Amino acid sequence: MTVRGLITDWGGVLTTPLKETITAWIEADDIDPEAYKLVMREWVSQAYAGDVVNPIHGLEDGSLSPAEFERRLAERLRTRTGTTVPADGLLTRMFLAFEPVEPMYDALRRAKAAGVRTCLLSNSWGNTYPRELFVELFDAVVISSEVRLRKPDPAIFHHALELIGLPPEECAFVDDIEHNVRAAEELGITGVHYVNTESTVIRLEHLLGISLS
Repeated sequence: MTVRGLITDWGGVLTTPLKETITAWIEADDIDPEAYKLVMREWVSQAYAGDVVNPIHGLEDGSLSPAEFERRLAERLRTRTGTTVPADGLLTRMFLAFEPVEPMYDALRRAKAAGVRTCLLSNSWGNTYPRELFVELFDAVVISSEVRLRKPDPAIFHHALELIGLPPEECAFVDDIEHNVRAAEELGITGVHYVNTESTVIRLEHLLGISLS
């Protein structure tokens, strides 16, 4: 069946990779990288482990405020010299190095101009989005903390599908986190695991039957 809808993640797909962004923050704030890795391994594994609720889960679905998440994360971090990490503005500093991936933005513009229904589906970490671009890029926008749902919950995918008015088998979903891609595929959505822009655009051109570059 022809793919007529394109649902995409934001961080790590429409922005530079999360790993690069976090590395820049760790250097800028002089964070002890081992302390960061320890807490993230624990929290991320819990966030994708069934019904386990933790700070990442709460931040993404809006049940935990960004300020409280910053406080809890700062408690677990230290600088390389052993001093405390300021909680205020922690999330802003973490994602300060995010830069837009313009070829992906261009691909979205071309898809939308060709009549493809487009939707942003993002698990928010208190991020500042380029909302001034949303009208030209997306027919619908789903940000986890605003709808009180998070990927990989099937409900958030169904919400996105309802907003663009298409069944799952007519949509493709792009995400840099494979777990989220597999969750979409279980609902009948065609999954596209984002590894780099070039391969993603080629894959989407094949699915949509249009040129995106």
